[in-house]
Amino acid sequence: MSELKTETGVGDQASRPALRELIRADQLTAARHTVMLSIPVAFVLSAISTFVAWHSGKLWIALAWLACATLVNLVRIPLCRLSPQRVAQLVPWMQPRGAILGQGDVVELNLRLHWILALVSGFAWAGMPWLSEGYTTPETLFYLTCVCGITAGAVTHGFAFARIPISFITPPLLSVIFCLSVFNRNPTRLALAATAVIYLAGLIRGARVGERMFARACALKNEATTANQALAVAHEDLRQFAARMQYQAEHDLLTGLLDRAGFMRVAAQVLARQPHRQCLMFLDLDGFKVINDAYGHEAGDQVLIEVARRLQSCLPESATLARLAGDEFVILYPLTARAESPEQLAQRLITAIRQPFARLAHRHIGLSVGIYLSRGDDINEMLVCSDAAMYEAKRRGRNQYQVFNAALDAHLQMKRDVERDLAQALADGELQVWFQPIVCEDGRALDGFEALVRWTHRRHGPIAPPDLIEIAALAGLSEELLRFIMNEVARMIAFMQDTGRSDLRVSMNISPREMERIVIEDLVAATLKQQNLPAHMLEIEITEETALDLQAATQTLTALALQGVSIAIDDFGVGYSSLGFLRQMHVSRVKIDRSFVTGLADQTENQALVSAVLQLAASFGFQVVAEGVESEQDMQVLQSMHCHAMQGHYFAEPMPAEMARRHVLALAQV
Repeated sequence: MSELKTETGVGDQASRPALRELIRADQLTAARHTVMLSIPVAFVLSAISTFVAWHSGKLWIALAWLACATLVNLVRIPLCRLSPQRVAQLVPWMQPRGAILGQGDVVELNLRLHWILALVSGFAWAGMPWLSEGYTTPETLFYLTCVCGITAGAVTHGFAFARIPISFITPPLLSVIFCLSVFNRNPTRLALAATAVIYLAGLIRGARVGERMFARACALKNEATTANQALAVAHEDLRQFAARMQYQAEHDLLTGLLDRAGFMRVAAQVLARQPHRQCLMFLDLDGFKVINDAYGHEAGDQVLIEVARRLQSCLPESATLARLAGDEFVILYPLTARAESPEQLAQRLITAIRQPFARLAHRHIGLSVGIYLSRGDDINEMLVCSDAAMYEAKRRGRNQYQVFNAALDAHLQMKRDVERDLAQALADGELQVWFQPIVCEDGRALDGFEALVRWTHRRHGPIAPPDLIEIAALAGLSEELLRFIMNEVARMIAFMQDTGRSDLRVSMNISPREMERIVIEDLVAATLKQQNLPAHMLEIEITEETALDLQAATQTLTALALQGVSIAIDDFGVGYSSLGFLRQMHVSRVKIDRSFVTGLADQTENQALVSAVLQLAASFGFQVVAEGVESEQDMQVLQSMHCHAMQGHYFAEPMPAEMARRHVLALAQV
């Protein structure tokens, strides 16, 4: 086998035994096939030889010889017909006692039986000199021709496993050589004997060369087969890897749901082939960020998994559920004749999420649902509309759903127009900053102003400040808008300083997106330094929700507080922060949300809440501003609670900068 290793390149220790077994199996298959081809030829030659012997008067000897040759061939037939495993079971005496044969052992045992029976058959043909008295009768030429022919045929057809033809040809040719050398010796017979020796050697060498060539061919074939199998395995592994990558690229690994990319692909397919109108629901968890802060992200992940399970259990089979990001989910389902109405399904989803979570003790999670009924729109438009409906539901409070309607459609169109026109409006100076007074001493004195951005759009009229700030963030104009507001605020501070009112301050609102994307402390410091303004006259207002959502806000607010800038919490009471947490955020003032102040005189519960905030704020050293004072009755209730400062339309409407300056001067003359 050394030549095989060299020429096929498979000489490494790991592959050699396996390759040898494969070659041996191919040799056995070829041997079984060639033996079955040679047996009919042997039967015919045996019969003709018997006929010739009978004609020469040696019938009984010929019949005995024929019986021996036939018996051996009859034994060889089942050896070729039966499976190798079955053959091995029929010869237990040829196996080690108690050993369990492997596939390679079975093949070797079958090959051994084949060459043994070939040797026995060869001995039978070695008895042919009995038919011709040692190759001395006139029939000698016929018998020699038969022996030479059958031995040549054995080598020609039995090249796969050389031991079989060599075992078969050696006995009859040796008997020929012996008879020609011993009986009736003469130069011709001796020369013929020598020729038989050369013939035997040539056949043996041919058989061995043929086996080596067969082994090389089998090795190459098996190498190619192995390579093809390896390629098939590699292709299957690659296919599975690609499938895993495709799954991971389109699925949320935490919940197992489709992610944004997967949902967009599936939704596009559904919209293309579904004849029914589709409903898209945009879902957002209420209070989930507080859960993350209070219990950690591991608990938050478990909650998301449970939320996904609950949502899935509520949906029909035709619905597609996906997790877009964070605590946002979407549902797409066809509005067939038997489908549940979107409102009913939304209510069931809200009820399912409202149920307690095992890991959250007494805390509950709410669900806001935006519903959009398709009108032949693409999935991107449906997402935008359902998202707008979801935010409207969230604005109305927890556990609400909202169907996208004409009012929301108009509001969405307004936002798109504003986003398109905002950059040009900033460049053209169309935006203004108005100022609403904050009063103290029961409305008799001025405490400062709150800066409010104003823009009257040529088509949609006045744009609400929250909408304007949100749209600026979407348009990538947050920093430009903030710089504009900051410069206007700085001009107002400079005016108040010049008029001797350094005791006043101007507050400006900072949105969550601005806190995330802009280095506000650097912008404030640069503006104040450039205009040589005192930091204590500036107040930064952040919403309570911002303070909770952004842990990074602590660093920003600390930097601002170190500069001397005042920090205030706007819309206090609508979030979930504690006063201790606000103290950690360097807050010096809180502004009670207008929803608790407007109509305060008629709402006992709100009076209790405002009173509690005032008492606790006093304990912590916070100042309190009540915003949204709309009536004298509300002012009187706040006076009775000793509220430090107030703000609202009852005292003064927001006013342009020039009017605010006149307001400062008017109060200075009082």
